[in-house]
Amino acid sequence: MIRSKRLLKLTVLAMMVALGVIISPILRFEGMCPMAHFINITCSVLLGPWYSLLCATLIGIIRMVLMGIPPLALTGAVFGAFLSGILYRLSKGKLIFAVLGEIIGTGFIGAVVSYPVMTLLWGKEGLTWLFYIPSFVCGTLIGGSIAFVFLKKLASSGLLKKFQNMLNTQAYDDNSGVLSNAVSIAAFGVISYLVIEILTGIFNIKSLIWTYVSFSALGAFILGGIIYFIIQTVSKKTKKAEQIDS
Repeated sequence: MIRSKRLLKLTVLAMMVALGVIISPILRFEGMCPMAHFINITCSVLLGPWYSLLCATLIGIIRMVLMGIPPLALTGAVFGAFLSGILYRLSKGKLIFAVLGEIIGTGFIGAVVSYPVMTLLWGKEGLTWLFYIPSFVCGTLIGGSIAFVFLKKLASSGLLKKFQNMLNTQAYDDNSGVLSNAVSIAAFGVISYLVIEILTGIFNIKSLIWTYVSFSALGAFILGGIIYFIIQTVSKKTKKAEQIDS
């Protein structure tokens, strides 16, 4: 049984690596690869930090060898992949911490490490220690939002815990709080913005109206998340006050 679960884990790992290589070119330019962060977080939650680290390393090496991607394929992935899995477990299964691990690990640690790597190994000039932070953080926010919504849906349906049990990975119950649900709503705004930007890019649409639409969708969902958080927080406090009075 243990051997079959290990084989299943390796099979899922191989699938994640293949998927990561295939979808990595989506919305990618140097210093920003949102779908790589989606894979990192998903792998961290399903397989754990060590498998996620291995997955990010293999994807990075394959992309460097076959696609000519600079070492950013590694420095912009491995730190976030590992920290995402670590924070997910330390938080006892809170998905928002898996996303935060990716943002901190890639957006800041990976971005800073990329400076000496790109300067010394790749010979790139004109960089600073903070050069890659804006693009790395932006990429993790987009990929992290997509991963958060995807995993949140799996968790709410009970499938996430089922998959984790099948893979013999540490499984957690879905204990979604108000803040977590509010972030989920806001994440839909990031995804909506991303979808509109990709479609306008594919069809080469230059009209400014679609720029307004994309930012409006982003703002509307973020505002919706904030309103939801405020209403639910006030409602909880009101109920507590009523229980105390009674």
